[in-house]
Amino acid sequence: MTDELSELLGTGGGNALRVEENGINVISEAERKGLPRELFWPWFGANVSVLGLSYGSWILGFGISFWQAIVVGLIGIVFSFWLCGVIATAGKRGSAPTMVLSRAAYGVRGNRLPSAISWLLCVGWETFLSVIAVLATSTVFTRLGWSSGTGVKVIAMLVIGALIIGGGVMGFDLIMRMQAIITVVTGVLTVVFIVLTFDHISWHVVSHAPSGSMESLIGALVFVMTGFGLGWVNTAADYSRYLPRKSSTRGVVWWTTFGGSIAPLILVFFGLLLAGSSKTLSSAISNDPVGALANLLPTWFLVPFVIVAILGLVGGAVLDIYSSGLSLLAAGIRIPRFAAAGVDGVIMLIGTIYIVFVSGRFLYQFEGFLITVGVLIAAWCGVFLGDLVVRKKDYVDADLFDNAGRYGDARVTPIVTTIVASILGWGLVTNSLASWLTWQGYLLKPFGLGGKTGAWAYANLGVLAALVLSFAVTVLASRGQVRQQEASEVSSAV
Repeated sequence: MTDELSELLGTGGGNALRVEENGINVISEAERKGLPRELFWPWFGANVSVLGLSYGSWILGFGISFWQAIVVGLIGIVFSFWLCGVIATAGKRGSAPTMVLSRAAYGVRGNRLPSAISWLLCVGWETFLSVIAVLATSTVFTRLGWSSGTGVKVIAMLVIGALIIGGGVMGFDLIMRMQAIITVVTGVLTVVFIVLTFDHISWHVVSHAPSGSMESLIGALVFVMTGFGLGWVNTAADYSRYLPRKSSTRGVVWWTTFGGSIAPLILVFFGLLLAGSSKTLSSAISNDPVGALANLLPTWFLVPFVIVAILGLVGGAVLDIYSSGLSLLAAGIRIPRFAAAGVDGVIMLIGTIYIVFVSGRFLYQFEGFLITVGVLIAAWCGVFLGDLVVRKKDYVDADLFDNAGRYGDARVTPIVTTIVASILGWGLVTNSLASWLTWQGYLLKPFGLGGKTGAWAYANLGVLAALVLSFAVTVLASRGQVRQQEASEVSSAV
């Protein structure tokens, strides 16, 4: 066991049991600590959830073959988490949360727009993960012959909510320790799950699935990117900001990419084998993405299964609620960090209550939400990456909080770029199963892509278009202004 894992798992030291005092401020030199390889634990722990198995069903749902799905999964997962790794380097360069460092591109108050978008995405994800955990618990209790009614769901929601909100409120040190524990426990139990369900695979059925079109392949690729790394890019620097600024840049990229990718790659691969072997399982996953997997297991493993399911989902939700709190503060809300996490926790519980006890089926609605907000995040990500590529020096701490500083109050070009890229992106995606999003896809026909019922309707081109357009515009348009900012740093130093 590595030294850092021993320290994270140990009970010594009181830091993990104290509420983190840092909010969106720059981390002081004295508090910067750790090594890039320690980033493995939060990223692995947040993405080792058995929910990854369900992606096998969703990917094959695009009508592609097993081998096409393998390629889609590999490229989509690794590339999207590589984007997280690149953005994580900004954390050690600026020692501040992602959505504070974003002020260098957008201006101090101009950055409130992307901060609000980041908050919306994080709250959406943490609510989704909470719902999945509650439904999985109810399903397992039903299999065991125990009570599975409203009371069980309420108790499950309260326990799961307490874990998620508790981690988010306490902050960085407790989260790092929680993620190390989650990594070990879920890693071991997930291997047991794979062993116990291996005989449900029918290779003959899986391998003979027909190939899909190029449009379906691209749609599946974008869905994977959005569901994995692209859903984390707005938080990537939140967990690298405590690293010393002399830390290896390559190390930050590698350990973020590797930690985030390795579990999803294994889980999605095995999920493809399971879903490709059984249409019944694929259909059940649409209603209960994790609980449906319990039907494959012997009774004696159901309790360990619900433990691994809950811990994996909590691992992702804890990172989301921590970062959603930081995004809320970066958007201009003036409350302590722990209070912001608490507010988001209350919203998460309200959303969970509504979905579990009122609305019923929600997966298609969430997919619609994911793609819609995914376009917004892709547009922001392109701007942030373009600014990061052009920027050769570390961020100037004080000016990240000064409207009159070198980063300005509100920079028009990045804001307009984000809005235009988002409008373009929404015009090139469709969400026909989410009734409140049927207005999207308005550019598919004018662009000669067959309209909302054509072959390109579900290719989700809008996410890629928003990412590429905003990146290209930022690199071309911001170079001169960034050079001016860095030159003024030299002048002020003289």
